[in-house]
Amino acid sequence: MQRFVENIEKTITSTPGILSSYIQKQFGPDNETVYIKGNLLFIDSSELEIAIFANNVHDTVSIDKYRFHYMGKDGQMIFRYDNAPHHQEITSFPHHKHTPYKVIQSTMPSLKDVLNEISALIIRK
Repeated sequence: MQRFVENIEKTITSTPGILSSYIQKQFGPDNETVYIKGNLLFIDSSELEIAIFANNVHDTVSIDKYRFHYMGKDGQMIFRYDNAPHHQEITSFPHHKHTPYKVIQSTMPSLKDVLNEISALIIRK
């Protein structure tokens, strides 16, 4: 699990455009589980809230729950990826993406994918 957390931290520190980051990590017994919660502030004052619950199953990291909630500087949601068990009508259930106007199907993105999407949005401004 330590390597998984280190990879997340490395992804954050190697992403241009992040002004600051605050990441909390809570490891479970024997380091078999981890809960990662954090907040990233970008150069345009937008923010990304991160929540990931992962566990180690047979030497493979499994992400059981996740939420990537991206907001503009005004606090309004721009998008959110999560796997909360609602929106059963979405074919990718439980994975989905919230936009300001609708919920759409989605696969679970990596943190790098989310950061790339945010970078593209910032560049377009």
